[in-house]
Amino acid sequence: MKYIELYIEAIAAERGRSENTLAAYSSDLIAANMGISGGLMTASAADLMEYLAALPDKSSSIARKASALRGFYKFLMLEKIISENPAADLEVPKREKLLPKLLTLDEIELLISSAGDTRHSTRLRAMIELLYASGLRVSELCTLPTTAVLGDRLLIHGKGAKERMVPMHAGAAAALAKWMEIRGDTDSKYVFPSNGASGHITRDGFFKILKKCATLAGISPARVSPHVLRHSFASHLLAGGANLRAIQTMLGHEDIATTQIYTHVMPDRLIQTMENCHPLGHKNTGTKE
Repeated sequence: MKYIELYIEAIAAERGRSENTLAAYSSDLIAANMGISGGLMTASAADLMEYLAALPDKSSSIARKASALRGFYKFLMLEKIISENPAADLEVPKREKLLPKLLTLDEIELLISSAGDTRHSTRLRAMIELLYASGLRVSELCTLPTTAVLGDRLLIHGKGAKERMVPMHAGAAAALAKWMEIRGDTDSKYVFPSNGASGHITRDGFFKILKKCATLAGISPARVSPHVLRHSFASHLLAGGANLRAIQTMLGHEDIATTQIYTHVMPDRLIQTMENCHPLGHKNTGTKE
C-alpha cells in the first residue's frame, strides 16, 4: 500500500531510524493491512485491538506492532489523509522485563582464547574483544568504518544517528591494531570488510563464526551471541563499581531506564556498595542506644 511506503519514507528522513527498524515497521504494517478485514485504511479501533489480541503472545513483538500502528495513523492524521485516528487510544502491551543472559569472566576469557583456533582468528578475536570491551551493538561492530578508530577510542554512530565516544582497554586496542595490520591497505571503508554485497562482514556471518567459537571453547552455543557479550560488558562493569550513567553512555541507551535492568543482575554487589558507600552503612544496627 502506498501510504505505508510514504510513512516509512517519512520516518526514515525525519528520525534517522535504523534500516532494521524501518524494515520491521514496514513488515508489521503490511502484515496488519493483510490481516485486518478491509485493510488499515478502513480499520476501526476495535479492529486494531482484535488484530493485536490474535497475535502470538510475545509482548515485545506486539508492543512494536502497536507502536507501528500508532505512528502510521498519526502520520495519516498529520497529512490529513484521514479525519479520525483509530489508534488514538490503542493500548500498547507492557514489555516483559527479562533479565539479560550473561557469560562469566572466565567464559569470556575462554571464548577470546578459543578465537585463535578458528579460521580468520585475528579478525574474530578483534571483533570479540571490541564487543566485550566497548559494548557495541552487533550492527555497529559489523559496519564500523575505519574513520571511527581514534587511537584507544571509537567514534560510534548509533541509533537515531547519534554519536558517542567509546573507550577501549589496552587489550582490545592491541587486538584491533593487530587485525588492522593484517587487513592491510584495501579500498574498503570498513574495519571488517567482506567480498559480499554489503562490503562488510554481515551480522549472520559473524553470528555463525561466534557460535563455532563457543563450541570450541566448550560453551553451549545457545548461550553465546553478540548481544550476550554486550550484556556481559555492561553487567561486569556494574559489578566492578562503574557508574550507571557512564554505562548508559557507552551502550548508547537514550533512556537510563533501559540501562537499569543491569541493577537486577548483580544484587550482591549492589548490597555491598550500599553497605560501603551509604553514610549509615557502616553503623552497627545491632548497637543499643
